[in-house]
Amino acid sequence: MLAYPAKIKYDKEDKIYLVSFPDVKGCHTYGKTLEDALKYAREALTGCLEVAFEENFKISDPSKLSGKDIYYISPDLNVSFAIQLKKERENKNLTQKQIAEKLDISYQAYQKFENPRKANPTLKTIAKIQKFLNREIVKI
Repeated sequence: MLAYPAKIKYDKEDKIYLVSFPDVKGCHTYGKTLEDALKYAREALTGCLEVAFEENFKISDPSKLSGKDIYYISPDLNVSFAIQLKKERENKNLTQKQIAEKLDISYQAYQKFENPRKANPTLKTIAKIQKFLNREIVKI
């Protein structure tokens, strides 16, 4: 599962928890409680990654940060799946068309799987993709 480190610090002056993602430029949020900050962090990360994808920005891999103020946040499952699928396909030097043909689905259907706002594959399709790539993209 895709998870990015978030730095969450309590601001005593404003009495809020500030959230920033070192690996996702411009992705920030806050919450009045730590619980709220974690919830809003997931929403912010999901939105930032969707926009980065749509704008064709490079989406970096999550770094391995650690420390007292570091929390690992996963984006929504559809976003995580689409990003990981695209990265895995590119790592294997395959086109979307090549994978679509191997999976015996249309090119247009496959394109949706790599789009975070449209990705909604069935469990059967996910299993088929993971078998073809010989890699787990999501736990099913």
